Amino acid sequence: MARFEFKLPDIGEGVTEGEIVAWHVKEGDQVGEDQVMVEVMTDKATVTIGAPKTGKIEELRAQVGSTVQVGDVLVVIHTGNGSRAAGGHPSKMPAGPTASAVGDIQESLPGTSYFAEKRARVGEAPEQPEPSKAATDATAKQEPAHFAEQPLATPATRKLARDLGLDLRTVPPTGEGGRVTKDDVHAASSPGSVQVPSASAPPARKPPAADTRVTRAREKSDTADRHVPFLGVRRKIAERMQQSKNTAAHFTFVEECDAGHLMSLRDRLKPEAKARGVELTFMPFMIKAVCAALKKHPMLNSSLDVEKNEIVMHGRCHIGIAAATEQGLVVPVIHDADSLDLFELATEVKRLGDAARDNKLQVADLTGSTFTITSLGKLGGLFAVPIVNLPNVGILGVHQIKERPVVRDGQIVVGQIMLLSLSLDHRIVDGHVGAAFAYDVIANLEEPALMFMDR
Repeated sequence: MARFEFKLPDIGEGVTEGEIVAWHVKEGDQVGEDQVMVEVMTDKATVTIGAPKTGKIEELRAQVGSTVQVGDVLVVIHTGNGSRAAGGHPSKMPAGPTASAVGDIQESLPGTSYFAEKRARVGEAPEQPEPSKAATDATAKQEPAHFAEQPLATPATRKLARDLGLDLRTVPPTGEGGRVTKDDVHAASSPGSVQVPSASAPPARKPPAADTRVTRAREKSDTADRHVPFLGVRRKIAERMQQSKNTAAHFTFVEECDAGHLMSLRDRLKPEAKARGVELTFMPFMIKAVCAALKKHPMLNSSLDVEKNEIVMHGRCHIGIAAATEQGLVVPVIHDADSLDLFELATEVKRLGDAARDNKLQVADLTGSTFTITSLGKLGGLFAVPIVNLPNVGILGVHQIKERPVVRDGQIVVGQIMLLSLSLDHRIVDGHVGAAFAYDVIANLEEPALMFMDR
């Protein structure tokens, strides 16, 4: 049999390395051409790589969590094709995919496990010996109400099903496009649900409910430590945050903002936004206020090119919006935000927010920011100290609007007050420049008409 060495291909976008997020095959497995073998996460996207040839997996050269370089051997496959020369190089160019094929490039949120429905080609269980006739007859007597030979589900959902001893093929899906969700798995494993055991795995033994010893054992196991692999998007976030803290000279400026007029303007514009099919939140106003202030203080719309020893002053405002997802923190980008009107900004904010929650952000949505805004909405608290999103030199933290006593014309009245926290890279931005920028942002928010004027 021929020995074929499959190397990490050049994925493009300037990517030189990737982290192994998950293997979908193991040594000894038979694979078909284009069957999904491995997930590799890069700085740009998550890539699912398929088998270039039909054969048997001989060796996995990289472990989950390890970083591999472009050109490193990922897996060795016995193809059964004697036309290949030693070392895995073909003596004649084959008609189908070769070792340079990238498989299915999943331009989605880095570190996620979302697979396009049309590309889901992997069954739930590895190849197993044929079941005995008795087992087949027993299964035939318990035909499930639902059965899908190749169910659609994320790796996390598949793992949950395995942990619960469920055959994912018999779990009725409720997700978009016929996808099995975690909720579906939990529902199928709940008391009263009927599950047909998989032929590839023995059913989990369910002890009598009256067995208090088993109940106590279960309660004890629920409090046991869990060891969660520190990899994928979680580790990438850690690396970037640590790089920022170790590299940028952080300083943070905090000031109050009276949001009364802003709230009134938003309330007046809501009917018009609704008529346009737009959800108008406070974020489009924040972006508008920041873009106007960046035009007056271009140093905050810059980045530092350490290799060239240059400060790059960006001509347009590409605003990153930090968003929390189930996979971790991501920063989708509104490109040319300074050229969009309020309703266009609202539309783009919603599009990126929905894509982030559904793990459908494209590579272009995650690159190119020149300044970042982060907000926790109702969970914004008093204030926080955000970490600069390199290579940006500034990030604005927007916090919860609260009723507070304020003094106006010598009288104590109730004001709608929020705090803004601006973190900057002191290597590039001086303190008085950062403070002047913050006060211009505040002025735009306290008198919103100013941000729509050329000043």
